[in-house]
Amino acid sequence: MLREVLMILFVTCSTLGSQLLIKHAVTALGARNPAPRGVEWLVAALTSPTVMLAIAVQAVGFVVWVVVVSRVKLGVAFAISGAFFYLLMAAVTWLLYGERLTLWQWAGIALISTGVLMVSMLGQPT
Repeated sequence: MLREVLMILFVTCSTLGSQLLIKHAVTALGARNPAPRGVEWLVAALTSPTVMLAIAVQAVGFVVWVVVVSRVKLGVAFAISGAFFYLLMAAVTWLLYGERLTLWQWAGIALISTGVLMVSMLGQPT
């Protein structure tokens, strides 16, 4: 099961990485003067090398995810991924973008993550 958990963590990190790349790309688009709008914005976003990289990263994660769900119950795999994702996204956006969460918000993320893991991993084996 350790190998599968590591693959789930990899998929979670690929999703996280692709989201951060997209945030970087669209933030850069918004900073242009003048900022593109409408269809021009959409074309610029879709042809951005950073967005293309984000799609490639997500595609690799998807391939690994297919392997994961062939070995692990979908509910368990998704719960583990979600628990990791909440914690990692909050930490990374704090480090990279200075987005701050209150102590109560961190506690909420920890409780949600713990609860999701408990529901998925402590259930009846089938």
